Amino acid sequence: MIDNPDRSGRNLARVAAVPVAALVFAALTLAVRARWLPLESVDQGLAADLNRTVAANPSAVSALRFVTQLGGPTFLACLVAVVAVLLAVRHRFRLMTYLLVTGAGALILDPALKRAIGRLRPVVEHPVAVGGGNSFPSGHSLGAMIVYGALLLIFAPALSGRARRALTVAVGVLVVAVGFSRLGLGVHFLSDVIGGWCLGVAWLGVTTFAFQLHRQQTGRRATRPLAEGLEPEAGDDLKPAGVPDLADVRHAVAGTAVAWILVFGALCAVGTPLARYHGGNGNILGDHTVPHWLAAHRTPFFDQVSDLGGRAGNTHMILAVGLVAGAVALLVTRGWRPVVFLLVTMFGELTLFLASAAFVQRARPDVPHMDGPLPTSSFPSGHVAATILLYAAIAVLAVPRVGRGWRWLFVAIAVLMPLWVAWSRMYRGMHHPTDVLGSMILAAGWLTATVHFIRPNRAPVRTLDAISRRVLPQTLRETTTSGKF
Repeated sequence: MIDNPDRSGRNLARVAAVPVAALVFAALTLAVRARWLPLESVDQGLAADLNRTVAANPSAVSALRFVTQLGGPTFLACLVAVVAVLLAVRHRFRLMTYLLVTGAGALILDPALKRAIGRLRPVVEHPVAVGGGNSFPSGHSLGAMIVYGALLLIFAPALSGRARRALTVAVGVLVVAVGFSRLGLGVHFLSDVIGGWCLGVAWLGVTTFAFQLHRQQTGRRATRPLAEGLEPEAGDDLKPAGVPDLADVRHAVAGTAVAWILVFGALCAVGTPLARYHGGNGNILGDHTVPHWLAAHRTPFFDQVSDLGGRAGNTHMILAVGLVAGAVALLVTRGWRPVVFLLVTMFGELTLFLASAAFVQRARPDVPHMDGPLPTSSFPSGHVAATILLYAAIAVLAVPRVGRGWRWLFVAIAVLMPLWVAWSRMYRGMHHPTDVLGSMILAAGWLTATVHFIRPNRAPVRTLDAISRRVLPQTLRETTTSGKF
């Protein structure tokens, strides 16, 4: 007897989604291998049309490059590793094993299938990115579907019904955005992306089914993963402490929105005259003298040092450090404010940088560029702004939670890292001194706004000594206490 036909129908649809995804992937694989003409025609036509549209818009290229990193193997591997550590700290070893096994599937399936199928990547008229290896299926689409889907299933018990639905939509949008970024950058066909998604759904279904069987064998009831998560009893261990007040959320959203507009206006007001004066290469505050002097005094040693400095401020490193910082903040505080503070601070920096760079359109210094042509303009420096904001935000969170001696370490890092990145970007001929000034204006204005409106340290501060009582071994606990860590 069926008590609720609507619910039964939804459950049936969820169960059917996995074999349907597997069948679609199998059909696409056969069509790709057979070079089925209708599929080839659609794939080639869409790749050419998107390439013509995207290649003409440097800001779109930059945005797609950022989004595609969210599905890259390096970022996803770091994300899985950090979450696995958090799960281990919370003694949720079954969930940790599920995440590691599920994530390993993406690392194994992607290269194996690409090599077996052997499809070449798109050849477009105006290349804006390069992909390694073969084309089918899309590894970024596969990895994003598997990792973000697994995280959704793991953390679902920590969310209310409304929050779970919102997060499900957000994960879906993110997965679609990663897939679209591969199309927009011209490194995958549409069938590659759809194939990656379908394979990801099938693999998630297999690992989730295996997890449910394990629960039953150990005397636990089977769950509805999309509605309850994998382990409903883990909800208390997975959720952060405290629920954000709606009035606080509205205040933060309104305040940061106004601040974003004001900071953007300040950047445009400063950057536009600089871009127009002598074609962007006037000598205001050494904008001509400094890049030329640095270019004339390049040495192999400083070339290497500046290369490392540039990498320290690039998207990959900023994402990796930000991810670790967010995970540690969640572990230590179990509160939403520090994590939201980090997310809003870094996302705001990215959008402010892209918007102001697209509006100002300042030329790069007229010296040899060691990092080649870049899709964004010179003002402001995204590397420097991201570095300032990331390490300053970490210092804001860390200083109230560590001993007096350690505070100076976080402050020193927040000062020295941006100086290194700024020098490196000017040394390599990528930025003027006033571009760095623009980054400082961006960082100062935006960090002031996020600290004021989000108030990341408003909740009771849990020190590292307090958290160590729960997660650190006795010997290390004694060391941190005696050393005033």
